[in-house]
Amino acid sequence: MDMLWSGWGDPARAQPLPDTVTGLLRDLLGVKPRDAEPVPLEDIPVPPAPLDAVAHQALVIAVGGAEHVRTDAETRIRHTRGKSTPDLLRMRDGDITDLPAAVVLPARHDEVLAVLRTCAEHGLTLVPFGGGTSVVGGLAPGPRGPFVALDLRRMDRLLALDPVSRTATLQPGLRTPQAEALLAEHGFTLGHFPQSYEWATIGGCAATRSSGQASAGYGRFDEMVLGLTLATPEGTLETGGRAPRSAAGPDLRQLILGSEGAFGVITSVTVRIRPVPQIRRYEGWRFASFEEGAAALRRLAQDGPRPTVLRLSDETETLIGLAQPEAIGSSSAPRTDGCTAVVGFEGTVEDTAYQRERAAAVLSARGGTPLGEEPGQRWVHGRYSAPYLRDSLLDAGAFAETLETATFWSRVPALYAAVREALTGALTDAGTPPLVMCHISHVYENGASLYFTVVSAQGDDPVAHWTRAKHAAGDAILAAGGTISHHHGVGTDHRDWYVREAGALGVDALRAVKRRLDPAGLLNPGVLLPVD
Repeated sequence: MDMLWSGWGDPARAQPLPDTVTGLLRDLLGVKPRDAEPVPLEDIPVPPAPLDAVAHQALVIAVGGAEHVRTDAETRIRHTRGKSTPDLLRMRDGDITDLPAAVVLPARHDEVLAVLRTCAEHGLTLVPFGGGTSVVGGLAPGPRGPFVALDLRRMDRLLALDPVSRTATLQPGLRTPQAEALLAEHGFTLGHFPQSYEWATIGGCAATRSSGQASAGYGRFDEMVLGLTLATPEGTLETGGRAPRSAAGPDLRQLILGSEGAFGVITSVTVRIRPVPQIRRYEGWRFASFEEGAAALRRLAQDGPRPTVLRLSDETETLIGLAQPEAIGSSSAPRTDGCTAVVGFEGTVEDTAYQRERAAAVLSARGGTPLGEEPGQRWVHGRYSAPYLRDSLLDAGAFAETLETATFWSRVPALYAAVREALTGALTDAGTPPLVMCHISHVYENGASLYFTVVSAQGDDPVAHWTRAKHAAGDAILAAGGTISHHHGVGTDHRDWYVREAGALGVDALRAVKRRLDPAGLLNPGVLLPVD
């Protein structure tokens, strides 16, 4: 099943907002209904594919059949851009300026190499395409002429599993639910559950340094990766995979992890795996303030015991109920003041009970009040629902978007305040401020992430309005000592701030890597690094 072309996920799961919510949006944020319905896919005028017959035939040969090189209008539209709110607004208006010339579907590493050679010979730009879930402009290359979207969905196999070493080698086109199902057949789990879990792919998780909602227990995706295979226009690059750790020079995996298709196409990923937990328990805790809750999370992250899942919603997010998106607007939905934390434990029955008891003592000593398992279960039930809620808000005429960052614990309060102020100032329209919510969703011994959600009126030009706000937030993040992205990646949206964060010499070093692996600059130009 394909994702909704002009929204998120499964179209059958889209639900309109209750009248009570649309009324609140109107009264509190000045939201007005959209002037026009989204343009139907079949009504979008799509020009013929700008791909000459010789190049088309060469691509067909590279992937072993004409059925794997698609130039029809619908397939090309479905591979246009990603799923940020500006992406969706442009698609709903019928804007297909980032339309690929063709969508190519390889099945093996050697076919990817053949496609890369063909693109180099014919001067075609290439953009790797996994689940299509990028929210930072990672699938819209710079203006370099016709480009090919390399859809990796046919590369969806579990290639190897070593139960003794607890490692698995996966192809990049595997969606994360498929990967979990294949591993579960052998009694293992990857433990990677990002909000995009239902649609994200293994290759995309590696290319963007993804972080899952259970990162406190399982770690980020880049921490799980033991080895990678990269297909480049200059050949194959194999990194890692020989040992769990090595002192044999710099770790070349780090050049690929987070490279977002700018250096090559990931064709296999070797990851560490863990046994499927016997039990999963999630519960809620209340704290009087975000500051108090953050201090409690820091105590667990630094001194233990560290839960598998550890998240904290600020006062606004708790009040609105965004921690349980499916409950918004329901008169029966529980409400609480202060801040809500979700704490989850996975593992054996014995270990989980021991960890819960110790963590409860720490949280209580830090001012926490237990709320039982119901808040945790509500969160589990709705953990992948927020993008669907965003679509419903867009349908109602509201603007909804997210951004995230991370910093050291000592800087969290200042970063939190700076980003809120930047977003509120940039999006306040006619005296009506936006709704700005935040949660901590990933914790480390030395710091944490901050994930902001913004809801406001769309206004006359919502994309331009958000662009100004995003720029203000990016400036505030760097000024307050944060990173421009914790797990969404760089893409084109964050590129200019990433250049400032990495520094001129760091960017030059990465440019040198790209020139060696992709001398013609055909791979995802303008993503991650500015075009020369």
